[in-house]
Amino acid sequence: MNIHTRKLESEISESEFNEALAVLQKWRDQGGKLDLSDEKLIPPQIANLWMHYPELTDKYSSDFKLDGEYKASLPDLQNGPSSLIKGANQIIQHVGISNFKLPIRYRLRGSGERILETSVTGSVSLGADKKGINMSRIMRSFYKHSEEQFSFSVIEAALDDYKTDLESFDARISMKFSFPMQVDSLRSNLEGYQYYDISLELIDSNGVRTKVVHIDYVYSSTCPCSLELSEHARKTRRQLATPHSQRSVARISAVLTGSERLWFEDLVEICRVAVPTETQVMVKREDEQAFAELNAANPIFVEDAARLFCKALKSDKRLGDFRVIASHQESLHSHDAISILTEGSTFETVSIDPHQFATLVHRG
Repeated sequence: MNIHTRKLESEISESEFNEALAVLQKWRDQGGKLDLSDEKLIPPQIANLWMHYPELTDKYSSDFKLDGEYKASLPDLQNGPSSLIKGANQIIQHVGISNFKLPIRYRLRGSGERILETSVTGSVSLGADKKGINMSRIMRSFYKHSEEQFSFSVIEAALDDYKTDLESFDARISMKFSFPMQVDSLRSNLEGYQYYDISLELIDSNGVRTKVVHIDYVYSSTCPCSLELSEHARKTRRQLATPHSQRSVARISAVLTGSERLWFEDLVEICRVAVPTETQVMVKREDEQAFAELNAANPIFVEDAARLFCKALKSDKRLGDFRVIASHQESLHSHDAISILTEGSTFETVSIDPHQFATLVHRG
């Protein structure tokens, strides 16, 4: 709506403005009210809007009580008819919430438990004729079980709840946390905590449930070629040379099979057996020397790393299909060296997320 005002014949002076303002303030202080029917003051099209608009309060009502009738009157667009769908009437494979956090209790392999901050992602499939989901139901379903000590049976119970509540045919839950383990130094008899980024995933697709564990393992990789070239310079020219090594990250994902439990500590040890040059926590001079010797004894290309992890994973009967994504963040090159190895059909893919390797960093 455009309202055109009469062009003033001359500019209003500051004194005229102040005089008019004083009159309006006096009128207000004396309880003056505006007569919306007076067309000399307000155009009729605006007056009609004001006269029919309810008077609203801007004060929050802390004593308002919700009753069943009022609650039933609340609009619920997400459960509306399919006519409200925007875009194509198409199935959505995953819709839900990501990164809501809870303190979850996890058992340790020996005894006891740890309470760890856990980031939870929950999603369900959405039928082509459904407008949307009530996402709070996912959170409510998980909160019902959040006080229980973690197990996959607890996750399954939460997944069952919100899959039923949301009437979905597929569903998924993932839980991400940083798991601390006490590790020994190489020679100085010190101890420190190493933290491992671990994610647990339960997938319910077409009536089949799959349990997946993910871990980021951080290690040092010494280039075998650089090691040999350094030794060549020493032997042939008595030239001191240093092989290049770099912090490296392997993201390992594996399907859990069978009934025997795989502890988080077991998973870390599988990685250590494959590639023993894990980055260190507590380091004195004797440890630093030992680490240099350990790297010289285990030089690896990124291809070697993928195959070493593969061999270790294949040897554990508790694991089924798996994937290894390795990134050696080169100190020699201005680029990284990467490899992906998959076993089984679960992790096969034609396309690679272009941001995948950028996430393979040790945040410290």
